[in-house]
Amino acid sequence: MTGAPLIGVLALQGDIREHLLALESAGAQARPVSTPADLAAVQALVIPGGESTTMSKLAIQDGLLEPLQSAREAGMPMFGSCAGMIMLADRVTDAREDQRFIGGIDMTVRRNAFGRQVDSFEIDLDVRGLEGGAVRAVFIRAPWVEQTGEQVEILATLPDGERAGTIVAVQQGPLLATSFHPELTGDHRVHATFVGIVRHHA
Repeated sequence: MTGAPLIGVLALQGDIREHLLALESAGAQARPVSTPADLAAVQALVIPGGESTTMSKLAIQDGLLEPLQSAREAGMPMFGSCAGMIMLADRVTDAREDQRFIGGIDMTVRRNAFGRQVDSFEIDLDVRGLEGGAVRAVFIRAPWVEQTGEQVEILATLPDGERAGTIVAVQQGPLLATSFHPELTGDHRVHATFVGIVRHHA
């Protein structure tokens, strides 16, 4: 692919503006996606953080869930951060009975695994494939990955402490997911990685 890929940010709730700015800084064109027509116009999609039960409810209410699932099944690259990771999981622990997901990554994710808002934290993470040293990762009411299938590549785990080895970033084909919020730090290398995935799968 030549030129800047057109990447949407799911605009139901969450850090929409921050993701749009990060994508543009990483060499993409970016626009919000809030309708099926918006989704059909982009080459890839970022699913931001927020609250996964609310995101699920709004996606169903706005007629977006099935188009999102269909786009993912057709091979659209997608990147989910925090609640977006939950939306891309095939299995979610502690999900509400009426909650539905986009799916696509063969993993089991636990919602709010790190605790409440007051338990938010930042840490330096080594992310596989990322040059330039550690990434400063911001965790806010974040999920974690409890189990992955054979096709899932583990990109980052927590380095030390009682949660050492906990999986917090994964990739499966054109699908990327992080427990943390790379849009909040001014370091756009994770977004640049996703732009690279989009170019590769174009």
